[in-house]
Amino acid sequence: MNSRARSALAGCLSIVAVFAAIQNASAADYPMRPIKLVIPYAAGGPTDIFGRLLAEYLARELKQAVFVENKGGAQGAIGAEMVAHAEPDGYTLLGTSGSVIILNPLLYKKLSYDPARELRMLALVTEVPVVLCVHPSVPANNLKELVALSQTTKLDFAVTAIGSAPHLAGVAVEKATNAKWQYIPYKGGSQAIGDTVGGQTQVLMNGMLATLPFVQAGKLKVIGVSKATRVPLLPDVPTIAEQGVSGFESGTWQGVLVPAGTPATIVARLSTELTRIIRSPDIRARLTAQA
Repeated sequence: MNSRARSALAGCLSIVAVFAAIQNASAADYPMRPIKLVIPYAAGGPTDIFGRLLAEYLARELKQAVFVENKGGAQGAIGAEMVAHAEPDGYTLLGTSGSVIILNPLLYKKLSYDPARELRMLALVTEVPVVLCVHPSVPANNLKELVALSQTTKLDFAVTAIGSAPHLAGVAVEKATNAKWQYIPYKGGSQAIGDTVGGQTQVLMNGMLATLPFVQAGKLKVIGVSKATRVPLLPDVPTIAEQGVSGFESGTWQGVLVPAGTPATIVARLSTELTRIIRSPDIRARLTAQA
C-alpha cells in the first residue's frame, strides 16, 4: 500500500472513530430533545389511548417531552413505514397494535416496510380483548338473538380497519354462526365507535380499551367478549365461546418499537424504562381499569 493510500485509509478510520465517539456520547446523553411516538391509527382509538397514556409515563421516566403523532391509513402501514425508515437515533418510536407487525405481512403481498428487518421490538405493554357490541336500539341481547336478527334484518358492521384483529374476529364469528352483516370500513376505531354510537352502523367489534367507556355510559350494548374466560369488569357478559362458538378467542396487543439500527445503548435505556413503567402499580391499575 502506497503512502497516499495509507493516508486515506487512516483518514477514513479517524472519521469512523469520530462518528463512533459521537454516537456513544449521544447514547450516554440520551434523550437530549423531545421524542416522537408515532401511532399508526387515527386519534381516539384503542392504540391512540394506549399511546397517550404511555407517552405520559415515558416522559416522566426519561425527563424529556414525549409527544404523540397520529399517522393513520393503510391499516397502520403508513405510520409503520414512517418509523421503519426514520433515523435510528431513538427519537422516533412506534406505538402500535399487533396487526401492523403480525397481520399486515400475512394479508398484503407488498408492504412499504419490513417489520422483521426494519423494526425492533422494545416492549409488549398490553393485551386487550375484543368485545362484540351493538347499538342499544338493536333488539338482541345475546349472540344467538343477534345471529337470528342478522338473517332477517340488514345490519351494518363497523370495521375499525380492513384486516385488523377486530375485523378478522368479526369474520370468524360470522362464518361460525352463519350471521349476515355488511362490513363498513373506517380509518380507525374512534370513527367506527362514533358511527355505532350514533346508530349509523349497528354492530361493532373493537378493543375493549376504547369501547368500555361507551358501554359503561349505556351508549353501546355488549353481546360477548373474546377472552377464553369472562372479563372481571363485565362479569355478567358471557364470552363468545360460551355462546356456542367453541374455542373462540381473539384480541390484540400494543407494544413499542424502534427502527432497526438504533444504538444498543439507547435500546437498552428505552427497554429498561418501559419495563419499569409496565411494572408500576399506578399504570397497571389504570390499564386494568380500562381492561
